[in-house]
Amino acid sequence: MLRQIGIDPAARLSPDIDETPLPDESPRAYAKRMAVGKLLPAPGYTVAADTVVAAGRRILHKTESVAEAETYLRLLSGRRHNVYSAVAVRAPDGRVACRVVASVVGFARLDEPQLRAYLASGEWQGKAGGYAIQGLAATFIDFLSGSYSGVVGLPLHETAQLLRGLGYR
Repeated sequence: MLRQIGIDPAARLSPDIDETPLPDESPRAYAKRMAVGKLLPAPGYTVAADTVVAAGRRILHKTESVAEAETYLRLLSGRRHNVYSAVAVRAPDGRVACRVVASVVGFARLDEPQLRAYLASGEWQGKAGGYAIQGLAATFIDFLSGSYSGVVGLPLHETAQLLRGLGYR
């Protein structure tokens, strides 16, 4: 996604961190902690992000099974939920800046054929909340307030602001 704002990353790394929420941790705080925790020491500027789908205070993690995806999609069907997208940037001098962008996404009520077709697509695999707004699930969305790119996974406007604020040109 960084290429969309004119940045060609030198490398893409997947840090191995414990993604277990802390007791009573809010979805917003969890997203921020995950993004900052993913910042790996590296030369130059480093960008890390995390996106959390939440139904109330319940964090809907990246789905690992069709049963979990079905549970999440049934929970989201016909209601609004929050998506917290955190982005953290580390400058070469070690300074760190972070922003959390909150968006509200509304799902139309899903009928059984829609649900079954989406589950059969496999698109839900590894997706927070069991869906990808930029894919087939776009047809489920009847409301969006906030950052579309944040819901996809990286709030681009805020990322560019953080980079500029830390001196990136």
